[in-house]
Amino acid sequence: MNRVPGDAENAHSSSVESCPSLRDVHSINPTQLMARIESYEGREKKGISDVRRTFCLFVTFDLLFITLLWIIELNVKGGIETTLEKEVLQYDYSSSYFDIFLLAVFRFKVLILAYAMCRLRHWWAIAFTTAVTSAFLLAKVIISQLFSQGAFGYVLPIISFILAWIETWFLDFKVLPQEAEEENRFLIAQDASERAALLHPGVLSDGQFYSPPESVAGS
Repeated sequence: MNRVPGDAENAHSSSVESCPSLRDVHSINPTQLMARIESYEGREKKGISDVRRTFCLFVTFDLLFITLLWIIELNVKGGIETTLEKEVLQYDYSSSYFDIFLLAVFRFKVLILAYAMCRLRHWWAIAFTTAVTSAFLLAKVIISQLFSQGAFGYVLPIISFILAWIETWFLDFKVLPQEAEEENRFLIAQDASERAALLHPGVLSDGQFYSPPESVAGS
């Protein structure tokens, strides 16, 4: 005999427990969600994120800095024209710095093509350039006679090695995780906006409100 009131009480308690979740859903502001989605879409229209643009700028800095050091090295050895002819036309693996400059050009072309033009979202391109750079520089330091040529025998290989690994760290720990996080936020905001649109179909116009006709007195 008491089963029906008990069921009614359980149903009432479950409905009370579900009220906070409904309130949470109705508390969603569609205007804020749409503004957030539009901001994410604006970033997508730019074609490249801010953190990826910073990475590309650092790759460009890598090339320009190695080029500057190489030009300084050419001047130190007795003039650009004479040393350039000796290092390029009469290239010698054991004493020339021209290959370190070409290595910087190689990194620049591969990374800009992969992460700026193709907008790659994987680490394989940076891993390839860093592996090639590290192997080449280690072999050059071991086999060549750079250390007998003064300070530039130490500076150019070490700086080239450090810049390549900084680029790897920046892409792997900054660019890719931040872009993945922003994409997840965009998907969550878009999903919440679609749910809010179902819960708030739109603002009712004045024509949708009406008053019932007046009843006759005494009826």
